[in-house]
Amino acid sequence: MEWVSVSNVLNPAMALLVRSRLEAAGFLVSIRGLDAALATEGYTLATGGVRIEVPQDQAEEAKAFLAAEPSDRDTEEPE
Repeated sequence: MEWVSVSNVLNPAMALLVRSRLEAAGFLVSIRGLDAALATEGYTLATGGVRIEVPQDQAEEAKAFLAAEPSDRDTEEPE
């Protein structure tokens, strides 16, 4: 299976958030570069960021999912 990068971030916490969103939506997700980013300050920038990847056959759908605005339902205050 070939993996394709759908997002590249410099913040390790943001990478984990993106991964969680994708997994919650049913995508298979792999993160590359997270260990290096967490090991030493500045490594994230030096290695080109943390890459969030999905299988190639899910890439277009995952990119569209990440590009979509959160629905009003996701941002409403709980009752």
